[in-house]
Amino acid sequence: WNQLDTIVPNVKKLQEACRNGGVEVVFTVIESLTSDGRDRSLDYKISGFNIPKGSWDAKVLESIGPEKDEIVLPKTSCSVFISTNINYVLRNLGIEYLIVCGGLTDQCVESAVRDACDLGYLVTLVPDACVTHSPERHLS
Repeated sequence: WNQLDTIVPNVKKLQEACRNGGVEVVFTVIESLTSDGRDRSLDYKISGFNIPKGSWDAKVLESIGPEKDEIVLPKTSCSVFISTNINYVLRNLGIEYLIVCGGLTDQCVESAVRDACDLGYLVTLVPDACVTHSPERHLS
């Protein structure tokens, strides 16, 4: 189930609309802060999942990557709110409303949405700009 061909154009449209509307575009990537991944979550350690600092796998797809001075936050767990300072950054930017897209829908994206809501953000999830391993997982 390869949705990348479908979601990439949707993400681009969403980014363009946000940028044209003066909406801050913030990126997160799974990337350890160290090459050996000693800083990653226990879940990632147990599963052997490590994206070393500076590796190609930690990059945002070029076609939908950050422009100019857009923020990119590396994270070492499913939820960006658990393993980064994104809450601090968003509060400093005066952001109260989030539009969320990305992958994996049923893991990182869902965790971000739930945690953002719990922290008092208003959140819109854009399912046509999200992807995961199967249609069933995406819809769950």
